[in-house]
Amino acid sequence: MMRSTNPFDDDKLREECAIFGIYGTSDAAAHAALGLHALQHRGQEGTGIVTYSDQDDQFYAHRDNGHVGDVFGDQNVMEKLVGRSAIGHNRYSTSGDTMRRNVQPLFGDLEFGGLAIAHNGNLTNAILLRQELVRKGSIFQSTTDTEVIVHLMATNSGSVVQRLISTLRQVEGAYSLVCLTRKKLVGVRDPMGVRPLVLGKLGGAYILASETVGLDIIGADKVRDVSPGEMIVIDEEGLHSHFPFAASEPKFCIFEYIYFSRPDSIVEGRSVYEARKRIGAELARENPIDVDVVVPIPDSGVPSAIGYSEESKTPFEFGIIRNHYVGRTFIEPTDEIRNLGVRLKHNANRAHLEGKRVVLVDDSIVRGTTSRKIVEMVRAAGATEVHMRIASPPTTHSCFYGVDTPERSKLLAAQHSIEEMRHLIGCDSLDFLTMDGLYRAMGEAGRNNEAPQFCDACFSGEYPIRLRDYESTPNAQRQLSLLRDAS
Repeated sequence: MMRSTNPFDDDKLREECAIFGIYGTSDAAAHAALGLHALQHRGQEGTGIVTYSDQDDQFYAHRDNGHVGDVFGDQNVMEKLVGRSAIGHNRYSTSGDTMRRNVQPLFGDLEFGGLAIAHNGNLTNAILLRQELVRKGSIFQSTTDTEVIVHLMATNSGSVVQRLISTLRQVEGAYSLVCLTRKKLVGVRDPMGVRPLVLGKLGGAYILASETVGLDIIGADKVRDVSPGEMIVIDEEGLHSHFPFAASEPKFCIFEYIYFSRPDSIVEGRSVYEARKRIGAELARENPIDVDVVVPIPDSGVPSAIGYSEESKTPFEFGIIRNHYVGRTFIEPTDEIRNLGVRLKHNANRAHLEGKRVVLVDDSIVRGTTSRKIVEMVRAAGATEVHMRIASPPTTHSCFYGVDTPERSKLLAAQHSIEEMRHLIGCDSLDFLTMDGLYRAMGEAGRNNEAPQFCDACFSGEYPIRLRDYESTPNAQRQLSLLRDAS
Protein backbone atom coordinates (compact mmCIF):
# COMPACT_ATOMS: atom_id res chain seq x y z
CA MET A 1 0.00 0.00 0.00
CA MET A 2 1.47 3.35 -1.02
CA ARG A 3 1.79 5.68 1.95
CA SER A 4 3.66 8.63 0.48
CA THR A 5 4.79 10.15 -2.77
CA ASN A 6 8.37 9.20 -2.02
CA PRO A 7 8.99 5.87 -0.24
CA PHE A 8 12.02 7.33 1.52
CA ASP A 9 10.06 10.29 2.88
CA ASP A 10 8.78 8.59 6.02
CA ASP A 11 10.03 10.93 8.73
CA LYS A 12 7.52 13.79 8.61
CA LEU A 13 4.00 14.17 9.85
CA ARG A 14 1.74 13.78 6.86
CA GLU A 15 -0.29 16.70 5.60
CA GLU A 16 -3.99 16.20 6.12
CA CYS A 17 -6.20 16.93 3.09
CA ALA A 18 -7.20 19.92 1.01
CA ILE A 19 -10.70 21.03 0.07
CA PHE A 20 -11.89 23.57 -2.46
CA GLY A 21 -15.31 24.75 -3.57
CA ILE A 22 -16.53 27.36 -6.04
CA TYR A 23 -20.03 28.53 -6.93
CA GLY A 24 -21.20 30.76 -9.75
CA THR A 25 -18.57 30.89 -12.49
CA SER A 26 -17.92 29.41 -15.88
CA ASP A 27 -15.12 26.83 -16.00
CA ALA A 28 -15.68 25.95 -12.36
CA ALA A 29 -13.67 22.74 -12.78
CA ALA A 30 -10.64 24.62 -14.14
CA HIS A 31 -10.74 26.98 -11.17
CA ALA A 32 -11.04 24.01 -8.82
CA ALA A 33 -8.09 22.24 -10.44
CA LEU A 34 -5.93 25.35 -10.08
CA GLY A 35 -6.97 25.74 -6.45
CA LEU A 36 -6.16 22.10 -5.74
CA HIS A 37 -2.79 22.52 -7.44
CA ALA A 38 -1.93 25.33 -5.00
CA LEU A 39 -3.05 23.07 -2.16
CA GLN A 40 -1.12 20.02 -3.37
CA HIS A 41 1.10 20.07 -0.27
CA ARG A 42 -1.86 19.07 1.90
CA GLY A 43 -2.50 15.76 0.15
CA GLN A 44 -0.58 13.91 -2.53
CA GLU A 45 -2.15 10.45 -2.80
CA GLY A 46 -5.29 11.24 -4.77
CA THR A 47 -7.40 14.08 -6.08
CA GLY A 48 -10.92 14.57 -7.39
CA ILE A 49 -13.42 17.13 -8.65
CA VAL A 50 -17.22 16.99 -8.87
CA THR A 51 -19.14 19.63 -10.84
CA TYR A 52 -22.80 20.41 -11.33
CA SER A 53 -24.25 21.75 -14.57
CA ASP A 54 -27.67 23.39 -14.43
CA GLN A 55 -27.77 23.25 -18.24
CA ASP A 56 -28.52 19.53 -18.21
CA ASP A 57 -29.19 19.05 -14.47
CA GLN A 58 -26.25 16.67 -14.19
CA PHE A 59 -23.28 16.08 -11.86
CA TYR A 60 -19.91 15.21 -13.38
CA ALA A 61 -16.99 13.66 -11.53
CA HIS A 62 -13.39 12.62 -12.07
CA ARG A 63 -11.26 11.14 -9.30
CA ASP A 64 -8.03 9.17 -9.28
CA ASN A 65 -4.86 8.44 -7.37
CA GLY A 66 -1.98 10.78 -8.10
CA HIS A 67 -1.13 14.48 -8.18
CA VAL A 68 -3.42 17.19 -9.50
CA GLY A 69 -1.30 17.79 -12.59
CA ASP A 70 -1.40 14.11 -13.51
CA VAL A 71 -5.09 13.52 -12.83
CA PHE A 72 -6.37 16.75 -14.41
CA GLY A 73 -3.64 17.41 -16.95
CA ASP A 74 -5.69 15.88 -19.76
CA GLN A 75 -7.78 18.53 -21.52
CA ASN A 76 -10.30 15.88 -22.52
CA VAL A 77 -10.97 15.20 -18.84
CA MET A 78 -11.43 18.87 -18.04
CA GLU A 79 -13.81 19.45 -20.94
CA LYS A 80 -16.15 16.80 -19.53
CA LEU A 81 -16.33 18.49 -16.11
CA VAL A 82 -18.89 21.09 -17.10
CA GLY A 83 -20.86 23.36 -14.82
CA ARG A 84 -20.79 26.62 -12.87
CA SER A 85 -20.15 25.03 -9.47
CA ALA A 86 -17.57 22.51 -8.29
CA ILE A 87 -15.88 21.03 -5.26
CA GLY A 88 -12.50 19.33 -5.14
CA HIS A 89 -10.29 17.41 -2.76
CA ASN A 90 -6.66 16.39 -2.38
CA ARG A 91 -6.22 13.31 -0.26
CA TYR A 92 -3.69 12.04 2.17
CA SER A 93 -5.29 9.10 3.90
CA THR A 94 -5.77 9.45 7.65
CA SER A 95 -8.75 7.11 7.61
CA GLY A 96 -9.07 4.24 5.17
CA ASP A 97 -6.69 2.73 2.66
CA THR A 98 -5.04 4.43 -0.27
CA MET A 99 -7.34 3.21 -3.02
CA ARG A 100 -9.33 4.82 -5.78
CA ARG A 101 -12.71 4.26 -4.09
CA ASN A 102 -11.55 6.41 -1.16
CA VAL A 103 -10.62 9.38 -3.34
CA GLN A 104 -12.96 12.28 -2.67
CA PRO A 105 -15.27 14.07 -3.26
CA LEU A 106 -17.67 11.26 -2.41
CA PHE A 107 -21.01 11.32 -4.20
CA GLY A 108 -24.42 9.89 -3.35
CA ASP A 109 -27.92 10.00 -4.79
CA LEU A 110 -30.10 10.87 -1.80
CA GLU A 111 -33.82 11.49 -1.45
CA PHE A 112 -33.40 15.19 -2.24
CA GLY A 113 -31.03 14.57 -5.15
CA GLY A 114 -27.28 14.36 -5.68
CA LEU A 115 -24.78 15.20 -2.94
CA ALA A 116 -21.01 15.53 -3.29
CA ILE A 117 -18.88 16.01 -0.20
CA ALA A 118 -15.18 16.60 0.52
CA HIS A 119 -13.71 16.54 4.00
CA ASN A 120 -10.48 17.62 5.69
CA GLY A 121 -10.02 16.19 9.16
CA ASN A 122 -10.91 13.07 11.06
CA LEU A 123 -14.06 11.94 12.85
CA THR A 124 -13.26 10.46 16.24
CA ASN A 125 -16.50 8.46 16.53
CA ALA A 126 -16.73 7.29 12.90
CA ILE A 127 -16.20 3.60 13.65
CA LEU A 128 -18.95 3.55 16.26
CA LEU A 129 -21.34 5.44 13.97
CA ARG A 130 -20.48 3.20 11.04
CA GLN A 131 -21.15 0.05 13.05
CA GLU A 132 -24.58 1.36 14.02
CA LEU A 133 -25.37 2.37 10.44
CA VAL A 134 -24.36 -1.06 9.13
CA ARG A 135 -26.59 -2.72 11.73
CA LYS A 136 -29.46 -0.63 10.35
CA GLY A 137 -28.75 -1.70 6.78
CA SER A 138 -26.36 0.88 5.34
CA ILE A 139 -23.98 -0.46 2.69
CA PHE A 140 -20.63 1.32 2.60
CA GLN A 141 -18.61 1.63 -0.60
CA SER A 142 -15.42 3.15 0.85
CA THR A 143 -13.33 2.85 3.98
CA THR A 144 -13.11 6.58 4.64
CA ASP A 145 -14.84 8.19 7.62
CA THR A 146 -16.33 10.82 5.28
CA GLU A 147 -18.85 8.29 4.00
CA VAL A 148 -20.41 8.18 7.47
CA ILE A 149 -21.58 11.76 6.87
CA VAL A 150 -23.26 10.75 3.60
CA HIS A 151 -25.14 7.86 5.22
CA LEU A 152 -26.25 9.97 8.18
CA MET A 153 -27.57 12.62 5.81
CA ALA A 154 -29.49 9.93 3.95
CA THR A 155 -31.15 8.71 7.16
CA ASN A 156 -31.92 12.15 8.58
CA SER A 157 -34.86 14.24 7.38
CA GLY A 158 -35.62 17.77 6.25
CA SER A 159 -33.86 20.06 3.80
CA VAL A 160 -30.26 19.58 2.77
CA VAL A 161 -29.09 22.10 5.36
CA GLN A 162 -31.29 20.59 8.09
CA ARG A 163 -29.98 17.10 7.30
CA LEU A 164 -26.38 18.31 7.41
CA ILE A 165 -26.91 20.08 10.73
CA SER A 166 -28.52 16.97 12.24
CA THR A 167 -25.68 14.85 10.90
CA LEU A 168 -22.90 17.05 12.25
CA ARG A 169 -24.55 17.09 15.65
CA GLN A 170 -24.06 13.32 15.68
CA VAL A 171 -20.40 13.27 14.68
CA GLU A 172 -17.40 14.19 16.77
CA GLY A 173 -13.94 15.16 15.65
CA ALA A 174 -12.14 17.77 13.62
CA TYR A 175 -13.44 18.73 10.23
CA SER A 176 -13.72 21.32 7.55
CA LEU A 177 -15.94 20.20 4.73
CA VAL A 178 -17.58 21.38 1.53
CA CYS A 179 -20.80 19.95 0.07
CA LEU A 180 -22.29 20.44 -3.38
CA THR A 181 -25.93 19.91 -4.31
CA ARG A 182 -27.95 20.96 -7.34
CA LYS A 183 -28.63 24.37 -5.84
CA LYS A 184 -26.10 24.96 -3.07
CA LEU A 185 -22.46 25.01 -2.05
CA VAL A 186 -22.08 24.51 1.69
CA GLY A 187 -18.95 24.90 3.82
CA VAL A 188 -18.62 24.01 7.52
CA ARG A 189 -15.97 24.05 10.23
CA ASP A 190 -16.17 22.00 13.40
CA PRO A 191 -17.14 23.91 16.57
CA MET A 192 -13.52 24.13 17.77
CA GLY A 193 -12.17 25.14 14.37
CA VAL A 194 -9.32 22.64 14.47
CA ARG A 195 -8.98 22.52 10.68
CA PRO A 196 -8.79 25.66 8.50
CA LEU A 197 -11.28 26.99 5.95
CA VAL A 198 -11.33 30.38 4.22
CA LEU A 199 -13.96 32.22 2.21
CA GLY A 200 -13.04 34.10 -0.95
CA LYS A 201 -14.67 35.87 -3.86
CA LEU A 202 -13.85 36.17 -7.55
CA GLY A 203 -16.19 38.58 -9.30
CA GLY A 204 -19.65 37.22 -8.49
CA ALA A 205 -18.36 33.75 -7.54
CA TYR A 206 -17.78 32.54 -3.99
CA ILE A 207 -14.90 30.23 -3.12
CA LEU A 208 -14.15 28.02 -0.12
CA ALA A 209 -10.60 26.72 0.32
CA SER A 210 -8.35 25.17 2.95
CA GLU A 211 -5.79 27.98 2.62
CA THR A 212 -5.50 31.41 1.05
CA VAL A 213 -3.02 30.10 -1.54
CA GLY A 214 -6.02 28.34 -3.09
CA LEU A 215 -7.53 31.78 -3.63
CA ASP A 216 -4.33 33.47 -4.75
CA ILE A 217 -3.73 31.15 -7.68
CA ILE A 218 -7.08 32.07 -9.33
CA GLY A 219 -6.85 35.76 -8.47
CA ALA A 220 -9.63 35.64 -5.87
CA ASP A 221 -9.80 37.95 -2.87
CA LYS A 222 -9.98 36.61 0.66
CA VAL A 223 -13.19 37.70 2.35
CA ARG A 224 -12.52 36.14 5.77
CA ASP A 225 -11.88 32.92 7.63
CA VAL A 226 -14.90 30.73 8.15
CA SER A 227 -15.47 30.84 11.91
CA PRO A 228 -15.34 27.77 14.15
CA GLY A 229 -18.76 26.13 14.18
CA GLU A 230 -19.98 28.22 11.24
CA MET A 231 -21.96 26.84 8.32
CA ILE A 232 -21.89 28.91 5.12
CA VAL A 233 -24.59 28.25 2.54
CA ILE A 234 -24.11 29.71 -0.95
CA ASP A 235 -26.90 29.64 -3.52
CA GLU A 236 -28.40 31.82 -6.25
CA GLU A 237 -29.65 34.25 -3.59
CA GLY A 238 -26.15 34.82 -2.18
CA LEU A 239 -24.35 33.81 0.97
CA HIS A 240 -26.01 32.81 4.24
CA SER A 241 -24.20 32.19 7.52
CA HIS A 242 -25.46 29.91 10.29
CA PHE A 243 -24.09 28.91 13.70
CA PRO A 244 -26.09 25.76 14.46
CA PHE A 245 -23.76 24.18 17.03
CA ALA A 246 -23.09 24.86 20.69
CA ALA A 247 -20.29 27.38 21.17
CA SER A 248 -16.87 25.98 22.08
CA GLU A 249 -13.48 27.47 22.84
CA PRO A 250 -11.51 27.56 19.55
CA LYS A 251 -8.66 25.05 19.33
CA PHE A 252 -7.00 25.66 15.98
CA CYS A 253 -4.25 23.17 15.10
CA ILE A 254 -0.97 24.87 16.02
CA PHE A 255 0.97 22.55 13.70
CA GLU A 256 -0.55 24.39 10.75
CA TYR A 257 1.86 27.22 11.56
CA ILE A 258 4.82 24.93 12.23
CA TYR A 259 4.62 22.74 9.14
CA PHE A 260 1.35 21.98 7.33
CA SER A 261 0.30 25.27 5.75
CA ARG A 262 2.22 26.79 2.87
CA PRO A 263 4.42 29.65 4.11
CA ASP A 264 2.72 32.13 1.76
CA SER A 265 -0.71 31.43 3.27
CA ILE A 266 -2.50 33.69 5.72
CA VAL A 267 -4.05 31.43 8.35
CA GLU A 268 -6.44 32.75 11.00
CA GLY A 269 -5.15 36.25 10.31
CA ARG A 270 -1.47 35.33 10.69
CA SER A 271 1.16 35.09 7.97
CA VAL A 272 2.52 31.54 8.17
CA TYR A 273 5.94 32.72 6.95
CA GLU A 274 6.18 35.43 9.62
CA ALA A 275 4.93 33.02 12.30
CA ARG A 276 7.69 30.58 11.42
CA LYS A 277 10.30 33.33 11.53
CA ARG A 278 9.05 34.32 14.99
CA ILE A 279 9.23 30.69 16.05
CA GLY A 280 12.87 30.61 14.93
CA ALA A 281 13.63 33.79 16.84
CA GLU A 282 12.10 32.32 20.01
CA LEU A 283 14.14 29.18 19.46
CA ALA A 284 17.33 31.25 19.28
CA ARG A 285 16.45 33.13 22.46
CA GLU A 286 15.69 29.93 24.36
CA ASN A 287 18.52 27.80 22.94
CA PRO A 288 21.53 29.89 21.82
CA ILE A 289 24.65 28.17 20.56
CA ASP A 290 28.04 29.54 19.51
CA VAL A 291 28.38 28.39 15.90
CA ASP A 292 29.59 29.70 12.56
CA VAL A 293 26.50 29.13 10.44
CA VAL A 294 22.75 28.46 10.65
CA VAL A 295 21.58 25.87 8.13
CA PRO A 296 17.93 24.97 7.51
CA ILE A 297 16.78 21.45 6.76
CA PRO A 298 14.77 22.31 3.65
CA ASP A 299 12.14 23.17 2.88
CA SER A 300 10.00 23.47 5.99
CA GLY A 301 12.88 24.52 8.22
CA VAL A 302 13.83 27.55 6.12
CA PRO A 303 11.69 30.36 7.65
CA SER A 304 12.48 29.26 11.21
CA ALA A 305 16.19 29.12 10.37
CA ILE A 306 15.98 32.67 9.00
CA GLY A 307 14.40 33.80 12.27
CA TYR A 308 17.05 31.93 14.26
CA SER A 309 19.82 33.51 12.19
CA GLU A 310 18.46 37.05 12.52
CA GLU A 311 17.91 36.76 16.27
CA SER A 312 21.29 35.13 16.97
CA LYS A 313 23.22 37.35 14.52
CA THR A 314 24.69 34.18 12.99
CA PRO A 315 25.12 33.86 9.20
CA PHE A 316 22.44 31.89 7.35
CA GLU A 317 23.45 29.57 4.54
CA PHE A 318 21.78 26.91 2.43
CA GLY A 319 24.19 24.23 3.58
CA ILE A 320 21.78 21.51 2.43
CA ILE A 321 20.23 21.60 -1.02
CA ARG A 322 16.96 19.79 -1.66
CA ASN A 323 16.12 17.99 -4.87
CA HIS A 324 12.48 18.83 -5.62
CA TYR A 325 12.16 16.31 -8.44
CA VAL A 326 12.33 13.03 -6.58
CA GLY A 327 8.78 11.75 -6.93
CA ARG A 328 8.33 8.01 -6.72
CA THR A 329 11.75 6.51 -7.16
CA PHE A 330 12.33 4.07 -10.00
CA ILE A 331 14.56 2.08 -7.64
CA GLU A 332 12.91 -0.59 -5.52
CA PRO A 333 13.48 0.66 -1.93
CA THR A 334 15.39 -2.28 -0.47
CA ASP A 335 17.00 -1.79 2.92
CA GLU A 336 20.38 -1.15 1.31
CA ILE A 337 19.02 1.45 -1.11
CA ARG A 338 16.76 2.94 1.57
CA ASN A 339 19.86 3.87 3.54
CA LEU A 340 20.86 6.07 0.61
CA GLY A 341 17.37 7.53 0.27
CA VAL A 342 18.07 10.78 2.10
CA ARG A 343 20.51 11.71 -0.68
CA LEU A 344 17.70 11.51 -3.21
CA LYS A 345 16.16 14.51 -1.49
CA HIS A 346 19.08 16.28 0.20
CA ASN A 347 22.71 16.94 -0.65
CA ALA A 348 25.34 18.70 1.44
CA ASN A 349 26.63 22.02 0.12
CA ARG A 350 30.23 21.38 1.17
CA ALA A 351 31.47 24.90 0.48
CA HIS A 352 29.35 26.24 3.35
CA LEU A 353 29.84 23.32 5.77
CA GLU A 354 33.48 22.29 5.63
CA GLY A 355 35.41 23.43 8.69
CA LYS A 356 32.29 25.08 10.17
CA ARG A 357 30.41 24.73 13.43
CA VAL A 358 26.87 24.21 12.18
CA VAL A 359 23.43 24.48 13.77
CA LEU A 360 20.72 22.69 11.80
CA VAL A 361 17.16 24.01 12.17
CA ASP A 362 14.18 21.80 11.43
CA ASP A 363 10.45 22.06 12.18
CA SER A 364 10.06 18.77 14.08
CA ILE A 365 11.42 15.31 14.75
CA VAL A 366 9.09 12.35 14.25
CA ARG A 367 10.96 9.04 14.00
CA GLY A 368 14.38 10.66 13.80
CA THR A 369 15.63 8.51 10.93
CA THR A 370 16.08 11.39 8.48
CA SER A 371 17.62 13.62 11.16
CA ARG A 372 20.29 11.02 11.84
CA LYS A 373 21.15 10.64 8.16
CA ILE A 374 21.34 14.39 7.62
CA VAL A 375 23.67 14.81 10.61
CA GLU A 376 25.89 12.08 9.16
CA MET A 377 25.84 13.80 5.76
CA VAL A 378 26.78 17.19 7.22
CA ARG A 379 29.66 15.66 9.20
CA ALA A 380 30.86 13.86 6.08
CA ALA A 381 30.91 17.24 4.31
CA GLY A 382 33.49 18.47 6.84
CA ALA A 383 31.49 20.20 9.58
CA THR A 384 33.48 20.28 12.81
CA GLU A 385 30.37 20.46 15.02
CA VAL A 386 26.74 19.66 14.22
CA HIS A 387 24.02 20.94 16.53
CA MET A 388 20.25 20.65 16.06
CA ARG A 389 17.51 23.08 17.06
CA ILE A 390 13.89 22.07 16.55
CA ALA A 391 11.25 24.74 15.95
CA SER A 392 8.56 22.98 17.99
CA PRO A 393 8.26 21.06 21.26
CA PRO A 394 8.97 17.31 21.19
CA THR A 395 6.27 15.38 19.30
CA THR A 396 5.19 12.86 21.92
CA HIS A 397 1.61 11.94 20.98
CA SER A 398 -0.30 10.83 17.89
CA CYS A 399 -2.88 13.05 16.24
CA PHE A 400 -6.45 11.79 15.83
CA TYR A 401 -7.82 14.91 14.14
CA GLY A 402 -6.78 14.49 10.53
CA VAL A 403 -2.98 14.25 10.61
CA ASP A 404 -1.38 10.92 9.82
CA THR A 405 1.13 10.36 12.61
CA PRO A 406 2.90 7.15 13.56
CA GLU A 407 1.77 5.14 16.55
CA ARG A 408 3.09 6.66 19.75
CA SER A 409 5.55 3.80 20.15
CA LYS A 410 7.25 4.97 16.93
CA LEU A 411 7.58 8.62 17.95
CA LEU A 412 11.18 9.17 19.02
CA ALA A 413 10.35 11.78 21.66
CA ALA A 414 7.70 9.53 23.25
CA GLN A 415 10.28 6.82 23.94
CA HIS A 416 13.47 8.75 24.72
CA SER A 417 14.77 11.71 26.67
CA ILE A 418 16.27 14.62 24.76
CA GLU A 419 19.76 13.43 25.66
CA GLU A 420 18.94 9.93 24.41
CA MET A 421 17.55 11.44 21.22
CA ARG A 422 20.72 13.50 20.77
CA HIS A 423 22.81 10.34 21.08
CA LEU A 424 20.65 8.39 18.63
CA ILE A 425 20.69 11.20 16.06
CA GLY A 426 24.42 11.75 16.54
CA CYS A 427 24.50 15.54 16.91
CA ASP A 428 26.62 17.49 19.39
CA SER A 429 23.61 19.13 21.02
CA LEU A 430 19.85 18.97 20.59
CA ASP A 431 17.22 21.39 21.87
CA PHE A 432 13.54 22.00 21.21
CA LEU A 433 11.34 25.06 21.44
CA THR A 434 9.33 25.10 24.65
CA MET A 435 5.55 25.15 24.65
CA ASP A 436 5.55 28.65 26.11
CA GLY A 437 8.02 29.77 23.46
CA LEU A 438 5.75 28.42 20.74
CA TYR A 439 2.76 30.30 22.14
CA ARG A 440 4.81 33.50 22.49
CA ALA A 441 5.70 33.23 18.81
CA MET A 442 1.95 33.10 18.12
CA GLY A 443 1.49 36.39 19.95
CA GLU A 444 0.30 34.89 23.23
CA ALA A 445 1.86 35.50 26.64
CA GLY A 446 2.47 31.77 26.92
CA ARG A 447 0.46 28.58 27.09
CA ASN A 448 -2.58 28.83 29.31
CA ASN A 449 -2.44 25.37 30.87
CA GLU A 450 -6.05 25.57 32.02
CA ALA A 451 -7.38 26.58 28.60
CA PRO A 452 -4.80 26.29 25.78
CA GLN A 453 -5.51 28.63 22.90
CA PHE A 454 -4.66 26.00 20.27
CA CYS A 455 -4.89 22.27 19.79
CA ASP A 456 -1.39 21.10 20.73
CA ALA A 457 -2.23 17.48 21.52
CA CYS A 458 0.75 16.15 19.54
CA PHE A 459 3.01 17.87 22.08
CA SER A 460 0.92 17.84 25.25
CA GLY A 461 -1.29 14.77 24.95
CA GLU A 462 -4.28 16.94 25.86
CA TYR A 463 -6.98 16.10 23.32
CA PRO A 464 -9.73 18.74 23.19
CA ILE A 465 -12.21 16.44 21.40
CA ARG A 466 -13.05 13.08 22.91
CA LEU A 467 -11.54 10.06 21.14
CA ARG A 468 -14.52 7.72 21.30
CA ASP A 469 -13.33 5.23 18.68
CA TYR A 470 -9.92 4.96 20.30
CA GLU A 471 -11.44 4.63 23.76
CA SER A 472 -13.71 1.81 22.65
CA THR A 473 -11.10 -0.13 20.63
CA PRO A 474 -7.63 1.33 21.38
CA ASN A 475 -5.77 -1.55 19.73
CA ALA A 476 -8.26 -2.27 16.95
CA GLN A 477 -7.19 -2.39 13.34
CA ARG A 478 -8.41 0.79 11.68
CA GLN A 479 -9.13 -0.98 8.39
CA LEU A 480 -12.86 -0.84 7.74
CA SER A 481 -13.21 -3.17 4.77
CA LEU A 482 -11.98 -6.54 3.53
CA LEU A 483 -11.88 -5.38 -0.09
CA ARG A 484 -8.55 -4.50 -1.68
CA ASP A 485 -8.29 -2.72 -5.01
CA ALA A 486 -6.26 -4.65 -7.55
CA SER A 487 -5.33 -1.47 -9.43
